Amino acid sequence: MCSKPTTNKSLSPRPTTLRVAITGGIGSGKSFVCKRLEAAGYPVFYCDDVAKHIIRTSPIVHDALVALIGRDVYDADGRLVKPVLAAYLCASPQQAAKVNAIVHPRVADTFKAWTQQQTVPTVFMECALLFESGFDALVDLTALVVVPQAVRLQRVMARDHVSAEKAQSWMDLQMSEAEKAARADFLLHNDDSGRLDTEIAELLKL
Repeated sequence: MCSKPTTNKSLSPRPTTLRVAITGGIGSGKSFVCKRLEAAGYPVFYCDDVAKHIIRTSPIVHDALVALIGRDVYDADGRLVKPVLAAYLCASPQQAAKVNAIVHPRVADTFKAWTQQQTVPTVFMECALLFESGFDALVDLTALVVVPQAVRLQRVMARDHVSAEKAQSWMDLQMSEAEKAARADFLLHNDDSGRLDTEIAELLKL
């Protein structure tokens, strides 16, 4: 079973549009799960993609990031300089929080507007920093994609061509898997156990 006892949310009464968040640590395969959901006909809102679009195109965010980080965060043509932003984000949790305070409220507003435009009973949000950002308050249910840490580490190393030390440092920046599992309403096991299809089917029955 993918469901588990939780006191985080009540399942009744059911909202007109059920909003479900899919989250998971780096290398867990949450995007893979969301692509499966899209293939089944469910709309998915990708928080990271929307955040990147906002950072690239919003004049308000542009000015706020320049004031926070410096003019080098955008080039002479106004294009985001990703290594500069990444270096600032990874320097400390405090600095990442400052960037998130600029970007996250606008992503949240975009999600709310997007949800209102949907005409299907259930929609999904993919959000890597679901609990860290407080975005779990925007949805009715949360599902955590669970994968053993060793498997996640190997996936990140292969995907991004980085050392085990670098991959682990990225993983360490995120909330622990134990805490996320305790806060999530559902667990989806994206490993070799063969449970994933059954667990997704159970989630879609809600």
